[in-house]
Amino acid sequence: MKHDFSNVTAGGPLRVGILGGGVAGATVALRLADLGIHSVLIEASNGLVNGPPICHLHAGGNLYRDISDEQCLTLLRQSIASVRAYPHSINRRPTVIATPVSDAGNAEALLPRLAQVAREYQRLVAEDPANRVLGDPEHYYRCYSRAQFEALANRPLPTRPETPDDWMIPLAHHLDPDSLKFPLILVQEYGWSLFRMAATATLALNGSPHCELHFDTRAMELQHTRDGWLVHGRDHQGQARQFRVDFLVNACGFRTGQVDDMAGYRRQRLVEYKAAYLARWHRAEQWPEVIFHGERGTPQGMAQLTPYPNGIFQLHGMTDSITLFKNGLVASCEQSAQPRLPQPYQAQLEQGWQSPDIESRTRGAIAHLARLLPAFNDAEPAGKPLFGAQQIPGTDPRLRAADVSFEGMNYARVEIVKASSALTAADRIVGRLGDLGWIEMTDLPLSPSLALTEGQSAAEVEREALRLARERGYPDELALNME
Repeated sequence: MKHDFSNVTAGGPLRVGILGGGVAGATVALRLADLGIHSVLIEASNGLVNGPPICHLHAGGNLYRDISDEQCLTLLRQSIASVRAYPHSINRRPTVIATPVSDAGNAEALLPRLAQVAREYQRLVAEDPANRVLGDPEHYYRCYSRAQFEALANRPLPTRPETPDDWMIPLAHHLDPDSLKFPLILVQEYGWSLFRMAATATLALNGSPHCELHFDTRAMELQHTRDGWLVHGRDHQGQARQFRVDFLVNACGFRTGQVDDMAGYRRQRLVEYKAAYLARWHRAEQWPEVIFHGERGTPQGMAQLTPYPNGIFQLHGMTDSITLFKNGLVASCEQSAQPRLPQPYQAQLEQGWQSPDIESRTRGAIAHLARLLPAFNDAEPAGKPLFGAQQIPGTDPRLRAADVSFEGMNYARVEIVKASSALTAADRIVGRLGDLGWIEMTDLPLSPSLALTEGQSAAEVEREALRLARERGYPDELALNME
């Protein structure tokens, strides 16, 4: 692979400005730094990868029944690339997809899609063995009939799960088969540690000479110059800062519209406020992630149980009283590219949650899971929620696979909905720089692997992840490797 980044602009070596240090901005900075392209990353908070709750890869879109097969295959490819870029951030345990009898859906409806995704995964592994990051392609998913599931209830709980059956045994001990439609589906949909992602990016970018990190700094005004952009910012002490860049990447997440407004661009988008909750359930066994399908926005909305070490679970419930929020999905307008969330949600984003809200909504999430898993009623709240707002470009709230769009010669906006799309966005930005003649490239596409992250050890990533979790006030378990 040949790359020549010695090209210069009128003002000297190419400088790419990145506004926002979330998953999108950090991943763009990683890709650029790995290629030796200089970036200036400006982030309003004090660290990288603060944002909406992330807990799994979405490798194949199996958690969504209403998205297209094309989106599912895109998410699979993007997830494989993301594992290779963030090799020490994955929690390797399967996910079980269950359809309750209370749900109108057909438990077999996902099977044609799963077969298609498995075939694509097998093709990708044959194309490049390094893509084998989701386990054996021939065992990407497995179905369990009622008889098979009931037979597992007679087997003892394993000390350490090693087979698909081992992972299913805790469910067989605790779930009433009369409450479920069959088959149950076990799929190699892995967990993704937000804190180990943040640690990976922090270690790599702090150690790179090709990235300037400016934390606690917010862009206040953009000036489009003849040969680039002048970013007028202000740090947390109120000091004015200026940054000259040749190409500007808007990676501000749900605030992307604010930067579009400053740049003078219009773009339709949605923003949705969401939260996930933490509970401690004193069970000795190791659990897979469990998805109980349900109709979004109803009291029977999807319930999601995501395991971490030592009995910590992250909970989602797709109802307005748990993960979703009343009037929490808002759209942009003709006057502004930035959707406006209701003031209480905006206040939570900026100031954090109050204890009564944490207690009541976490208790609600526990009760939502306990409808189908009665023993979970013993769980207790285990910390503040993981919360944030998610942008969705366009007007379709079902969109899940999106990456980047461009304006003019030197402006890109990263519009990822799922974190696994971030590397695709970064690679498209690199390609854009090549198309504009600012860098010379051959032998595309780029490898998903990054030298900056491949050289890290699992132990150093976990140490940094623990530091970040404690600094941000979350349990250690969210940073720990499950293996």
